[in-house]
Amino acid sequence: MILLVDIGNTSIKLALYNLRNNKITKPISLLTYSKKTLSFIKSYLKKNNIRVIFSTSVVPKIFNIIKSFTSKQNIKLYEFNDKKITKSIKINVKKKSQVGSDRIVNSVGALSCYNKNCIIIDFGTTTTFDIVQKNNIYQGGVIAPGIELALKALNRFTAKLPLVKITKQKNVIGKDTIAAIKSGVFIGYTCLIDGIIDKIQKQSKKKYLIILTGGYSKLFKKSLKYKTIVNQDITLYGLVKTIKQNREIFDEF
Repeated sequence: MILLVDIGNTSIKLALYNLRNNKITKPISLLTYSKKTLSFIKSYLKKNNIRVIFSTSVVPKIFNIIKSFTSKQNIKLYEFNDKKITKSIKINVKKKSQVGSDRIVNSVGALSCYNKNCIIIDFGTTTTFDIVQKNNIYQGGVIAPGIELALKALNRFTAKLPLVKITKQKNVIGKDTIAAIKSGVFIGYTCLIDGIIDKIQKQSKKKYLIILTGGYSKLFKKSLKYKTIVNQDITLYGLVKTIKQNREIFDEF
């Protein structure tokens, strides 16, 4: 069994993958900075007799901690951006090192699942848009502040605005402060997402399949003017696709 690990700024996702029968277990989500997370991962590794991990990470500090204790247990840890790992995608940007590995993995996962021109919108700590073409070319993307980040900023950097939880809103005009914040964030992000998709398709002169992933995917799905697909495990599918392309490394496990 291979342990798939997706280390994000807010959460860490774990899933077991069997290369022999191509099965993935139901993912487990943990808080990235919880004191209990690392002890859970250690216990999980021992319980499942894990000898190899394949990870994507945007948090070097957490990855290095995991790397430290896995090396002591003689567990092989591979990272997606390792130069030894062959990738099936061409990255068409000026500075490849600046693109988060999770975004490239998501793009590989999208091509693996759908084989179409795709825009992957990931509702995480940031809201990212990644554009990938079906001829295996990653064309770049867009980064906007995440929804939780926006809500916390409104609360933290003002004297009176409360911290609220976002919900679906029909009325643009709020009749109180909380309703106004919810409108500004929910309807504001709906317009932002629709507008960015509009611009991408107009400038590239291409149509795209829109894939939503991350915490707020289901909330926004029916409010956007575009037809969308929600796929919460797109990162894991990207890791699996990459494992299959590197069987010479992973076959022994």
